[in-house]
Amino acid sequence: MATTELSPMDQNPTPERESSFLQHYPRDFPRKVFAEIIATYLLVFVTCGSAAISSTDEHKISRLGASVAGGLIVTVMIYAVGHVSGAHMNPAVTLAFAAVRHFPWKQVPFYAAAQLTGAISASFTLRVLLHPIKHVGTTSPSGSDLQALIMEMVVTFSMMFITSAVATDTKAIGELAGIAVGSAVCITSILAGPVSGGSMNPARSIGPAIASDEYKGIWIYVVGPVTGTLTGAWSYNLIRMTDKPVHAISPRSFSFKLRRMKEQDGEV
Repeated sequence: MATTELSPMDQNPTPERESSFLQHYPRDFPRKVFAEIIATYLLVFVTCGSAAISSTDEHKISRLGASVAGGLIVTVMIYAVGHVSGAHMNPAVTLAFAAVRHFPWKQVPFYAAAQLTGAISASFTLRVLLHPIKHVGTTSPSGSDLQALIMEMVVTFSMMFITSAVATDTKAIGELAGIAVGSAVCITSILAGPVSGGSMNPARSIGPAIASDEYKGIWIYVVGPVTGTLTGAWSYNLIRMTDKPVHAISPRSFSFKLRRMKEQDGEV
């Protein structure tokens, strides 16, 4: 059988190929993926853990307390890793940002895999820690599937509309991104909790479903959030003030800006 020898140029990647690869996957990309794993892990650990305890004994954690905990963990994670990965923590959010050209499509599978990894890991952690609780924060419709689907679509639309405002519009008050998005998650989960469970996140539902081996209505928590985030992002795109893309919820803080202003005043 005939063989051909590869020239040194064929064996080594050309500068153009390497440049193209780095354009899609920067050298710090693994850090972004790892940040998404950690952030999603903590998100699911807190939200599903509080929901699981609340479902068994509301004297320990009330439903309201579980909703507040979910909003607070979103807030702190945005401020913790927003400047690293964008703090998506949600495959539907990543997909929506890509759909409106505020996130590279080629990075979407890696982010989604990281988010699912974090969610599944957190769910199995809860399964061990909260034994003998069987359902570790699973979400399922309280009424009909249609009611739960519409609720998930509406509340996720609200969350993504607000996220798009503070994350992609430079005219918005970006320093309050964490508070704005966390508050939106808290408010909408209080409303949606009794109807659909208030997931708004496929990873947040898939992780506990796998750990608990409970898949009732799981399609609702994929179709609903994805539809809601896409329509929310597109809707804000119609009214946004600027087309300048922002890839992460990571604006400089007000305190940092204040220090810079003071330094500039001192130099004058």
